[in-house]
Amino acid sequence: MGVDHVDGEPRDISDARTLRALTHPTRIALIEALLLEGPMTATEAAERVGESPSSCSFHLRQLARYGFVEEAGGGPGRRRPWKLTTFGMSWSSVHEDPGTEVAADALSRLITGRQLDRHRTWLGTRRSYPRSWRQAATDSEHIVWMTPAELRVLLSSLNDELVGLHRDRLTDATQRPEGALPVELLILGYPIAPPSSGS
Repeated sequence: MGVDHVDGEPRDISDARTLRALTHPTRIALIEALLLEGPMTATEAAERVGESPSSCSFHLRQLARYGFVEEAGGGPGRRRPWKLTTFGMSWSSVHEDPGTEVAADALSRLITGRQLDRHRTWLGTRRSYPRSWRQAATDSEHIVWMTPAELRVLLSSLNDELVGLHRDRLTDATQRPEGALPVELLILGYPIAPPSSGS
């Protein structure tokens, strides 16, 4: 599992404590808001994620404790904006330690649930978008017989191509073409039949 990144490699998360710290809807919402909109204060973040400023302040401090955000500096007066320290993270759902595996699964379910909620929102609101967006957006499904090694190579190459094309646009608004909107591309690859006894 992974979340898009823009600079270097995504942060690899492999310990149960950090995975559990991320498994909170408000913390993931704050990471998403900072990724899309850049540095913001707890009050500004509260308006975007639908939480109170004190709740956002608490969760931002927790994210800072685990190294995901830091104070951006430069705010006038008592204004304290926060920014991401990394623009991506990855984690495996396969671990020797059962507790770490449970934490990784919980984080994957939380993030996938949020992604699918956004897709449902798109389906319910797409008529409000211009025709050009309705024609460009798509849902597609492909069933391909492949080995685990082939699936890893395919998903890795797709990820590399997407990140290489658009990493600068996340952090530099001047790189975004006129009319561009943030577009979420979900690449999910998983078997749909149980393994045979020899697999």
